[in-house]
Amino acid sequence: MNNRDNQLKIFCGNANAALAEEICQNLKIPLGKALVGRFPDGEAEIKIEENVRGADCFIVQATCYPANDNLMELLLLIDALRRASAERITAVLPYYGYGRQDRKAEPRVPISAKLTANIIQAAGADRALTMDLHAGQIQGFFDIPVDHLYANPVIIEYFKNKDFVKNKEELVVLSPDAGGVERARAFAKRLGADLAIIDKRRISPNEAAVMNIVGEVKNKNVIIIDDIIDTAGTLCKASDALIEHGAQKIYAACAHAILAGPAMERLNKSKISELVVTNSIPLRISKPPYITVLSIAGLLSEAIKRIHEGSSVSELFV
Repeated sequence: MNNRDNQLKIFCGNANAALAEEICQNLKIPLGKALVGRFPDGEAEIKIEENVRGADCFIVQATCYPANDNLMELLLLIDALRRASAERITAVLPYYGYGRQDRKAEPRVPISAKLTANIIQAAGADRALTMDLHAGQIQGFFDIPVDHLYANPVIIEYFKNKDFVKNKEELVVLSPDAGGVERARAFAKRLGADLAIIDKRRISPNEAAVMNIVGEVKNKNVIIIDDIIDTAGTLCKASDALIEHGAQKIYAACAHAILAGPAMERLNKSKISELVVTNSIPLRISKPPYITVLSIAGLLSEAIKRIHEGSSVSELFV
């Protein structure tokens, strides 16, 4: 261990307070004392309420809904810690918001993922720890070290105990689009399952039309794996297509359950037997019985511990 053994401190904003508390319980340290409130006009009010001089500080804050408020809290927490002489500041982003615009896909649009990386660095972050970026190249938008974890190990461990998964001949893992094939392939390999892909044509940024299924799904149990479920349009269209192609039962899993707009209405009407998500984003709905929430606190705790001790984090990149 290095000379920061007794100086590991974890703070959080309002986005993931429960997750931050769970991480602290795993690491057997108290959550750092900080005021994260609001001035009467709605501006964020931040104050670090303990000594952090020379400390190794981690801020657990997803930039999920309300994205602007949570991002601003993160930036102000970083700035406050920097001005309080923290030795190192790591932004722990269980969910990296503004990650969907990662390139100029059409004229006159911003590259929001790059701008967000720029302002996190400008605020004073020394490194970032995140999970299941919407596009892997976002790591390159930072000029500071980025540790990119995946929720797959947590989700795979859950499915391994399911009876239907033990029958490999009747199991298929499906990627809902070409961009998620690598994730689905790794998932299928770990479960010993076949792989299928949906060839999808997108009508608009929030609406997709399923065109074709590549792979055999007839009489199979299917696990649809994705990084994000936003309005659930893609997921529900995929489940309808699978039923039309003779699939038995359909399960779905994702790292980040945004579940915005008509998502719950669509999911409630869908043929999906179970939706497995993580607590990278707190659910803003009453959890229906078909949604299972898995904790990523253990994975993040281990990563934070290894970063603090200066040991390898690469074993967690699976």
